[in-house]
Amino acid sequence: MSDHDDSARDSAPDLQILGDQITLQPSGYVEPPSSEAKEEALMKHMARFRSEPLQFLREVSLYVSGTGWRAYDNVIGQPIFYSGFSENMKNEVTSAPLLQSRISELVAMRLGVEEREGLLNRDDKDFEAKRAQRRSVLTTSLQQVAEKLTDKMICKFESKTFIRGAYYLTTQLLLRAYHQGIHVSSEEVLRLRKVAEKAARDKHSIIFLPCHRSHVDYVSLQLLCYRLGLALPVVVAGDNLNFPVVGSFLQNAGAMYIRRHFGDDALYTALVQAYIDTMLQSGHNLECFIEGGRSRTGKLLPPKFGILSFILDSIMSARVEDAIICPVSIQYDKVIETEGYVTELLGVPKKKENLADFLTGGSSVLSLRLGRVDVRFHEPWSLRGFIDEQIARLSKVPSGVNIDWKDTDNAVVRQKLLRTLGYKVLSDINDVSVVMPTALIGTVLLTLRGRGVGRAELVRRVEWLTHRIQAKGGRVAHFGNAPLTDVIERGLDVLGKDLVRVLHDVAEPTYFAVDRFQLSFYRNMTIHLFISEALVATALYTRVKLGGGAAIQDISYEDLVEQTLFLSSLFRGEFIFSGEGLTTNLNKTLAGLEADNVIRTQRDDEGKIAKVGLSDAERAAGRENYDFYCFLIWPFIESSWLAAVSLMGLTPPLGSEADIWIQVSEAQNSAQLLGKTLYHQGDLSYFEAVNKETLKNSYQRFEEEGIIQVVKSKDAKVPPRLRLAPEWTPARDPATGALMASGRLWDFTEKTASSRREGKNRRDGATVSTRVLGLTDALGRRLFDEAVRPADGKGKGKGAAAPPRLSSEEERSLQRAVKEERKRRRLDNRAHL
Repeated sequence: MSDHDDSARDSAPDLQILGDQITLQPSGYVEPPSSEAKEEALMKHMARFRSEPLQFLREVSLYVSGTGWRAYDNVIGQPIFYSGFSENMKNEVTSAPLLQSRISELVAMRLGVEEREGLLNRDDKDFEAKRAQRRSVLTTSLQQVAEKLTDKMICKFESKTFIRGAYYLTTQLLLRAYHQGIHVSSEEVLRLRKVAEKAARDKHSIIFLPCHRSHVDYVSLQLLCYRLGLALPVVVAGDNLNFPVVGSFLQNAGAMYIRRHFGDDALYTALVQAYIDTMLQSGHNLECFIEGGRSRTGKLLPPKFGILSFILDSIMSARVEDAIICPVSIQYDKVIETEGYVTELLGVPKKKENLADFLTGGSSVLSLRLGRVDVRFHEPWSLRGFIDEQIARLSKVPSGVNIDWKDTDNAVVRQKLLRTLGYKVLSDINDVSVVMPTALIGTVLLTLRGRGVGRAELVRRVEWLTHRIQAKGGRVAHFGNAPLTDVIERGLDVLGKDLVRVLHDVAEPTYFAVDRFQLSFYRNMTIHLFISEALVATALYTRVKLGGGAAIQDISYEDLVEQTLFLSSLFRGEFIFSGEGLTTNLNKTLAGLEADNVIRTQRDDEGKIAKVGLSDAERAAGRENYDFYCFLIWPFIESSWLAAVSLMGLTPPLGSEADIWIQVSEAQNSAQLLGKTLYHQGDLSYFEAVNKETLKNSYQRFEEEGIIQVVKSKDAKVPPRLRLAPEWTPARDPATGALMASGRLWDFTEKTASSRREGKNRRDGATVSTRVLGLTDALGRRLFDEAVRPADGKGKGKGAAAPPRLSSEEERSLQRAVKEERKRRRLDNRAHL
């Protein structure tokens, strides 16, 4: 595509959706002064219920009667919202060959058990008759269970009158909070409609895969599909949302409910697969969140493969011909739930959803002015085409493992395709994401040294960041030719005084972050654009932190590559990286930073880069651009370092049995407690480094690399447990029992620490090797004591919930898992820690 085409695409006009009105806003559009009144008209209309009841009822009647587009008759897609839809779907699911086959298998297994236990005696004269009768009873029983589960699970597109009323109600509620409406790209909408028309003819489903930051996500996408005449997708939702009143409402608006965890329930697993098959075979649209749950950190989470694996199985088993994948980015000026996210990330247990909280939370939201919602659709693509392309590519690339990549029944092949699919969708979402004004402001405030920033400097850095985002191929929410100062003021107004405050009784208005933890949610919305630069900058920081001149601070190309490789591997599950390979990506990043005059390179006689250092211009500017990249990723480096330090405490105390397993959640809680302590004692620079989500991701990464071993019991009541892998376990001083600052894990921790932000309390490495390790060890001893403590008289001790030692079956499972993980690491063919 030419540069001209790219420019045209990026400047495609927005559609602003405010209730009944859809307004075309081309790039460069400036809202007139009266636009605020136009946006508020919707809210005033809601207030006319008491003063103008006849007018209010007339408006409602337009939806109830289905006047114009509200009729929702000529939708693009398969028929929905007709009487009998749910019953038809239920019958198709429960009679699906896949489900019936699994029921037969389960019945046969149960009959075998009953024969072995003597409940069915082969010596009886009427054995065959009793067996047949028992088979019939079991089959009928399982069929009834399947029908009951299906009824609870499936969405119920039954009534157009209901969906018209639901659309009217949710639109008014949503736009009371997001008063600037829902914005989409007109070009993307037109492209999506063309794809939807072809998919409808071919009877192929469109699978919408949005990012997930708020409960408003699925509401926004459903409203858009309704308003634009597309068949509503069935939305995969956790059964935690299926509480009285609200659960039924959502189910009739498109929600399908599934359990968070299936366990070993073979019938339920088959039922979900049968439902997915049925929808895809019928060409019904589907929506599920690629990240699983909502992101509490603002950036994309690693993909969850549950529903994706069902979809992939439908295609690869040839039960479904094809489906269309449509990644979706949904961005907000302000996310309603961020304050609650902070408390969860700091370790406060998430409250179970209930009607009272839903109603009280909803009423408070109505009084907010949260700006706008931006929804962007990536160009849809064929899932069948993706699978064929990946198999062809994998078949040509030597993997070092003897695998027939064309064998689509091979579990390794499917797992590889599933991971590639998940990360491609995340990459596509990042590609179309729009950076909102609040994200620009949050990023600037958290990437500057000092407590606050003056108005002029804030404007200058927001302008610089806007240009950098666009230069990286990112998209910034349309400002038109409105003054940047007005855009910033609007963003500050949305963020509110609880997040950003301004001082007026100083030489110039000065802005400062009040709640840095919550504001980091908005900064993290931009980090994906600069992750390569951030990794290079913090790799270079291992020398810059030494101080002195260029001779000391320059880093050799080999050392830069080594540290960048280490950091990129460390954060492989945290960020989405380019698929071009480390060397290509690193050289592109260095070229870009050099072109921006942030760094300079020295080359040898062959023209190859020998050394890298800060440019003279960057030094003269006070390292402001270089520091920007470091500040973006330093909180994540801090969190990974904290997680690694906490692992040191998992070293068994002297005199104790080595094979003691610690509950995973308890180990992570202990790491968080350690982090809070180190932050208040000055050994951590960022309080957000103690957030639960990033620590969990670090532990997951450590498990993938074999640093820790995790065992999950088949008993759902027994939580996952972990221990340090023997080859990673540090040594203890045989005389004192103290942890020794040496060994493989210590070296790993130090390598992570070398890219941390320097602090006055941490210049002496002995601080970490003595005081911090002592604190870590004390917390670890507490974990071991609690793990082996016997249950109390009521059976509520921790030992009862998480046995400190493995059963023989769990030992065998662990050995298999370790072998599989080693095989997977060889198969990935990537750099490892």
